[in-house]
Amino acid sequence: MSVSDPIADTLTIIRNAARARRQTVEFKASKLLERMMTIFKNDGYIEDFRLLKDNKQGILKVYFKYEKNKSSIIGLKRISRPGLRVYSDNMRIPKVLNGLGTAVISSSKGLITDREARKLKIGGEVLCYIW
Repeated sequence: MSVSDPIADTLTIIRNAARARRQTVEFKASKLLERMMTIFKNDGYIEDFRLLKDNKQGILKVYFKYEKNKSSIIGLKRISRPGLRVYSDNMRIPKVLNGLGTAVISSSKGLITDREARKLKIGGEVLCYIW
C-alpha cells in the first residue's frame, strides 16, 4: 500500500492515540518525522521518542505526556499538503493561538519552529500546527 502523505498519516495516528489516552504509539520512521518528534519533545508535547531498528526503515515509538490525566496535545492540524502547498515568508510566519501553540516549518535550515524562524528571519513551508 502506497502512502501519499506520511506526515498527515502520522499526525492522525498521534491525534487518535492522544484522544484514546494511549501511553505509546508506533509508526514508520523517516528523518523528517524524527526531526518533527524532536520539535514536539522540545516544546513539551510528548515525553520522549525512540527509534527502533526492526526493519530496513525503522519504527518510531512515541511516549505521550499526560498532566492530571489530560494529554499535553490538545490539537494537531496539517496545513501544507501535497495538493495545496502553503509557504510563508519571514514577515508572515503564523502564530498558533497567539504563541501558545507551535507551527512546524520546513525551511532552508531544516525543520524548525515558528519562533526559530522569526528569530532567524527565514520563511518556508508551513507543515503543521500543534497546540
